[in-house]
Amino acid sequence: MDDIAKVMQKKRTSKAIILLIAAVIFTMYQTSPAQKKRPKRSLTPTVAATPTTPEIDYKVSMSKPSSHYLEVEMSVKWQQMPELLELKLPVWTPGSYLVREFARHVQDFESINAANAVLGWKKINKNTWQVETKGSKEIVAKYRVYANELTVRTNELNDEHAFWNNSALLFFVKDQLKASSTVTVAPYGDWKVATGLPRVEGRDNSFKAENFDVLYDSPFEVSNFKEISFTVQGKPHRFVVTGDGNYDLKKMAADTAKIVEEAYKIFGELPYNDYTFIVNLRGGGGLEHLNSTALQVNRFGFKPKARYNGFLGLVAHEYFHAFNVKRIRPDALGPFDYENENYTKLLWVAEGGTEYYSNLLLRRAGLITENDFLGGRASGIQQLQDRPGRFEQSLEDSSFDAWIKYYRPDENAVNSQISYYDKGELVNMMLDIVIRSSSGGTRSLDDVLRHLYNEFYKKSRNYTPAEFEKVAETMAGKGLDDFFAKYVRGTDEIDYNSIVSGLGLQMTVRPANAGKAYIGADMAEEAGRLTIRSVPVGTPAFDQGLNTGDQVLAIDGYRASQNLVQSYIADKKPGEVVKLTIFRFDKLREVSFTLGRNMRMEYSFDKVGEPTELQKKLYHDYLNAELK
Repeated sequence: MDDIAKVMQKKRTSKAIILLIAAVIFTMYQTSPAQKKRPKRSLTPTVAATPTTPEIDYKVSMSKPSSHYLEVEMSVKWQQMPELLELKLPVWTPGSYLVREFARHVQDFESINAANAVLGWKKINKNTWQVETKGSKEIVAKYRVYANELTVRTNELNDEHAFWNNSALLFFVKDQLKASSTVTVAPYGDWKVATGLPRVEGRDNSFKAENFDVLYDSPFEVSNFKEISFTVQGKPHRFVVTGDGNYDLKKMAADTAKIVEEAYKIFGELPYNDYTFIVNLRGGGGLEHLNSTALQVNRFGFKPKARYNGFLGLVAHEYFHAFNVKRIRPDALGPFDYENENYTKLLWVAEGGTEYYSNLLLRRAGLITENDFLGGRASGIQQLQDRPGRFEQSLEDSSFDAWIKYYRPDENAVNSQISYYDKGELVNMMLDIVIRSSSGGTRSLDDVLRHLYNEFYKKSRNYTPAEFEKVAETMAGKGLDDFFAKYVRGTDEIDYNSIVSGLGLQMTVRPANAGKAYIGADMAEEAGRLTIRSVPVGTPAFDQGLNTGDQVLAIDGYRASQNLVQSYIADKKPGEVVKLTIFRFDKLREVSFTLGRNMRMEYSFDKVGEPTELQKKLYHDYLNAELK
């Protein structure tokens, strides 16, 4: 074989070998173990197992009210019961933006199965109890909660009543906040039960919650309360009142019906089947809920008229939350994380806007005069101007930091922060007037809320700061970035006059104390001791180094009291020096103090002299009164 032939033979041999190898590989692939294990395609589709939700039932008892212990039995039935069941208690309650650690009041926890066999458990963090279910499909957790704190956010049990927030009392199952539940109350004696939850048919004092957001939004009052019912737009409403006081139940109901009617006029509907006002005649405050509210009022806080108007303002505020917050929801406020802070920059709308409308509703209902309304807002301006913190904290920052600041004010709060309620009310008022003026009276803040209600709440959406601003701009018919940049995101002084002039109003500013002498510290007298509580920036007290906590014993050798210091200083002139005797850190000190000139101002809204026809129209549309 010549060389060429040899080469050709080698190529044919190599090609044959390659083909052989390829055939072997192909055969191996066709019969690989993976292929052999592949199941045959079924003609019947596979149906995945449907996850179940637990059946959750609570029984709340109060066998010995004087002990202040609420007794809870929680039953969990679950076909998919885990080996380790985690039961959790919220750390805060919606509407009150502070981690309150409700679990600190839980004690005597135990767990059993349906056969009454004891189940092991352990606490794995501050608000979580872990139960060893041992194959049980039903477990019962029993525990007691100490309830001796009457606020609208907490629980109280005594020989007069029981009041509780479910978020401060009832556990939830980890990752099962969408589960429904029932609550059965075993009242003490002949006490009655009031709550916004619907009743379970055929069961005494049993109530149903479709999920935990609803459960935790439905407080309970159990007592021999007095009650009255009224109807607005075909929907039943009722007051339940615990305690004696100088209230007129029929008048409360009649006036509240007017408030509800005015809210209806804004939104065109009432978004609930019924509504319950729970009133305890001790303490003070309110907390909104889905179709109820908890209110606390001094038992003699219904007279004179000014105090009664304050009560109506509280009612209007908490009721208006049924729309603004409970349905029109800022970005982070629902669905809720009950174990952590829920941050939002919109509390100035949620709370400040609601406070604004609480007073506006009273005016629209004819329950306060136009002067009452304008005078109240002018007082709000004065309160804001008394806080150096207005230069340090914006409305958005105040909203965002509510979790660490608003509910925990310290002696420096006056210098470092503002209230999203107080400044929020004023900014919402100014925004309303801007929209009215810019649109020639065809639009108002009502239209903003109505749009948010229809386009966000009804479409199951929460709104963001940017979306709120965009809706406001749409209603105003112009850009509002400058307004929001200065007064919402920034700390600029509000230019009231340039805004309220659209309604034919002007801001009048005058010295509150005519330049009289003053020290400038905020003092409080308790048990005969006069103590400095705060020292605002820019006051003589701040400039000359007085401290919070200083106990003022004497002024120029005279024993100090609140009245004496005020009357003594009243006879002095700015620039005069007085000797203050104080205790600071338990050490006696004498301080030579130069009195300053009080430059505190008073504010009022006054009508312009010669209003235009447009100003007259806008003023009338705004306050239902004539601009003369």
